[in-house]
This record gives sequence, C-alpha cells and structure tokens, in this order.
Amino acid sequence: MNDPANPDAPSQAELEAARILFAQECGFVAASATIPQLPPETLPEVAFVGRSNVGKSSLVNALTGRKTLARTSNTPGRTQEVIFFDLGGRLMLVDLPGYGYAKVSKAKQAIWTDTLFAYLRGRPTLQRVSMLIDGRHGLKELDVEAMDMLDRAALSYQVVLTKADKVKPAELAAMIDKTSAALKRHPAAHPTVVATSSETGDGIPALRAELARFANPS
Repeated sequence: MNDPANPDAPSQAELEAARILFAQECGFVAASATIPQLPPETLPEVAFVGRSNVGKSSLVNALTGRKTLARTSNTPGRTQEVIFFDLGGRLMLVDLPGYGYAKVSKAKQAIWTDTLFAYLRGRPTLQRVSMLIDGRHGLKELDVEAMDMLDRAALSYQVVLTKADKVKPAELAAMIDKTSAALKRHPAAHPTVVATSSETGDGIPALRAELARFANPS
C-alpha cells in the first residue's frame, strides 16, 4: 500500500521487488572514454551524473550493496570514462564522469564533457538520469547548465541529494524544498527529490524502487 501522505512513495511491494533486483549479480561491462567505444545498446540504462566528488561511485555501491563495484576516490576527477554495469541482465547502471573539476587541463575537461553530453543526448536506451547534488551545498551553476542540456534533450532526470547524513534534518528539509522549487523551471526534471546517504543507507530503498521501474521484467 502506498503512503496516502506521499502518493509518489513506492509501495512495500515495489520496495521489495527493487531490493531483489539490486541484489542480483552486477558485473562490469565496459569503460568507454569516447563515444565510438560505447558498448552496444542492449538493456534499458539508468545513468548517474554530477559534479566531481559528489559521491556517484559510493551511491552505485550502496544501491547494489557492494563496497567495491564502482571505484571511489577522495581525488575528484579520477573517473574519466563512462562505466557500464549489467544488473541481473535486466538493467544497465551507467557511472558517468564527473564534471566541473578545475584541476585538470581545459582540453581534457572538454573531452570528458563532450563525451558525457554526447552520451546523454544520443543514447536511445537511456531511460533516466539520476543527477547527484551534494546535499550540503545544493545546485551550482554547472548543475543548472547540465539540467538545461537535459531539458533540451527532453531526457528525464531526477535530482538525488547525496551525503544527507552530513546535514542536519531541518537544513536537509529546507534544501529539499529549495531544490524542488528550482526544478519547477525545468520541464524534463522529475518533481520528486530523493535525499540519500551512502553511509547510513537513508533514501537508498526509495531510489532503488524508482530506478527498478525501468528494468526489463524478470
């Protein structure tokens, strides 16, 4: 049964089905630095994008219940490729390179950005983008630019706040409200903001349920 106070909240059945899906074998498929290296389009894809060091790899690991599936690093800008993981033969998880890291050359940053945006614009199997935003800091200029691009591509995306455990509850609630208000100006944005913590697991079941809707049937 859904929560009457929050009709968009997943039901217990949806949460359980998503838990089972994300407990399936999840294997590395490919790491592509350029568009010609992308693997064939087979499964529905959900991608994770955000500024460098926003916690993309940690979130992918938390969703799948693994500690080392996606590489994590305290050094922003280290993930330079589009990385594909096959989840149970039903869904492809795509860890995208972080954008906005200033300590790499502008030429290299441009290559990453071109590859990232070319993938987002031109991948017909891509069903949903999870746009990760640091819950402590909220939307930045580069995030809004990325959202504008996704709007132009008419590509569905949902804002996922990360590191929610590092924000006081009242401040997190205010950040969710502020972010939700900003999303009203973006036609391709999903209206519901999900706050997550890879450390405590908060919000992870709800995000699993949201993403599981795009998976092939079991």
